[in-house]
Amino acid sequence: QVQLVESGGGLVQAGGSLRLSCLASGRIFGVTGLGWYRQAPGKERERVAHITSGGTTTYDDSVKGRFTISRDNAKNTVYLQMNSLKPEDTAVYYCNAVRWGAMNYWGQGTQVTVFS
Repeated sequence: QVQLVESGGGLVQAGGSLRLSCLASGRIFGVTGLGWYRQAPGKERERVAHITSGGTTTYDDSVKGRFTISRDNAKNTVYLQMNSLKPEDTAVYYCNAVRWGAMNYWGQGTQVTVFS
């Protein structure tokens, strides 16, 4: 099992910034992809950003140029730096880990609320 614990969510004014962190523990050997997803009320969960073990990153078009995903392998932590936040970024943000290319693990989520 892989345990994921997110932190860093909160309430922020539009145009502001937040940094989310996700600490992984447990059987992290074999974890390759790490990602951030979000789910707004009444909407499906969507992938926001992803980073491979080699450091290759991908982003949803809605956050390109504003969000940056990074990972610190020594600390078993993945980050999501969110800048120029918009009210439409309001959602619960979830950390995701993929182990051995097939097993998915999720954190409990952290709320991000952006007000105008």
